[in-house]
Amino acid sequence: MSKEKVVTINERIPSLKEQRKQRANRRLLFFLSFFFLLLLLMVYFQSPLSHVRNVAVVGNYFVSDEELIKLSKVDNGTSMWNLEQEVVVDRILSHVEIRSAHIERVLPSTIKISVEEYARIGYLYREDKYYPILETGHYLEELPRHEFPSDAPLLIGFSQGELLAELSAELQELPSQLIERISEIFYEPTESDSLSIVLFMTDGIEVHTSIRNFSEYLAPYPSIVRELDQEKQGILHLRMSPYFEEFNTEEETESEGEG
Repeated sequence: MSKEKVVTINERIPSLKEQRKQRANRRLLFFLSFFFLLLLLMVYFQSPLSHVRNVAVVGNYFVSDEELIKLSKVDNGTSMWNLEQEVVVDRILSHVEIRSAHIERVLPSTIKISVEEYARIGYLYREDKYYPILETGHYLEELPRHEFPSDAPLLIGFSQGELLAELSAELQELPSQLIERISEIFYEPTESDSLSIVLFMTDGIEVHTSIRNFSEYLAPYPSIVRELDQEKQGILHLRMSPYFEEFNTEEETESEGEG
């Protein structure tokens, strides 16, 4: 007979019962935890804790936070989780100055509105008032008295109509880096060209060109300017055949008079 101890079924029963009890306790603990978690979630969704407490707006420069928040209709009574993001985005996009919008939940109680605005390509100057023109061609209401435009050229001598609409369309074709180099655009029609305009650039150069094909004529401006003698002053004519016309100095004028 083997000397190894024989474990009978009666001896193993207490151990099996204990294991079963532990498994039952763990199962009960899991279900209780799950139940209380569901209960907490229900309480959270039904309580003010799930309501929006703060609305943050980023990416805007011209349109105020208050205006966009009011337009979104998201307030402190709005549920964080019942928020219809697509509806809110559509409301914000109804603003003529907003190109795109994105809504994001930031726990525990903040809604973040990220927007991108349409660029302003110019400001119509009339009767000491400035009217912004968007890259879409849309004209905005006049700027408040305390604001002075510095991000786009002034359009002087124009009135709203076909000419200004054509110039706006041409400006839309220019890269923003080139628009930023234009300080002022004057409408100065001549007998030979009723669409003639004069540009004053931020680098001090005066440009004569035309509204018709304006974006095409102005496109080579950066490369042409790099080839010019910076000490010479004059007019850069940008049309079919660009050329630079140097200003006559006083000395040259006097010598011509003596001759």
